[in-house]
Amino acid sequence: MNIKHYGHSCFSFKTQNTEFIVDPFITGNPLAAHVNIKNIKADFILVTHGHQDHILDVVEIAKNTDAKIISNFEIATWFENNGLENLHSMNFGGTYTFQDGTVKMVPALHSSMLPDGSNGGNPAGFIIKSEGNTIYYAGDTGLSMEMELIGRLDQPDLCILPIGDTYTMGVEDAIICSDMVRCNKVIGMHYDSFPQLEIDKEASKRKFAAANKELILMTVEETLVF
Repeated sequence: MNIKHYGHSCFSFKTQNTEFIVDPFITGNPLAAHVNIKNIKADFILVTHGHQDHILDVVEIAKNTDAKIISNFEIATWFENNGLENLHSMNFGGTYTFQDGTVKMVPALHSSMLPDGSNGGNPAGFIIKSEGNTIYYAGDTGLSMEMELIGRLDQPDLCILPIGDTYTMGVEDAIICSDMVRCNKVIGMHYDSFPQLEIDKEASKRKFAAANKELILMTVEETLVF
């Protein structure tokens, strides 16, 4: 699987037959200003919650690629009311099966409101299983005891966790989260995009290393083969 970072919380995952992107916020992210979203390919768009810094580019990417949007009922309905048709709504515990694997929706501890003030439903994360690997994409979240269940049931090989603090977990809580889900390999997200999310990257890596964990901080458009 190839994992590509587009800044903030946006990642694409490319398996042998399928490509999907999560929480596309590219054109509004100053760190990703050079990215041409017309070149992005996707079969699926996963959306964790309704905040603008997670859905800004969903409509354009969906129109460019005819990708199916996967999100909770409220967000899927909102996109449907805004003219999109290729949608799949789900909720906590639900699993969607695609050609190379599955995507399961799990809880996140956050808030959710769409840009026009509409109800964004409950925020979520995703468990992605494909090609023998399990990835926990946490979405925007604070620590939650639900993470213990993810460790018990799924034992992910890789976690993608927010570390920017202020609106989500910071580094220290992300380390605790990785203990709870029983995973020592973490990609950080939701940091440095705005002044209030700036972190000391080297210090953050040292904190993870001191806990016998690896923190990976990807640059925009960097690809990790996993």
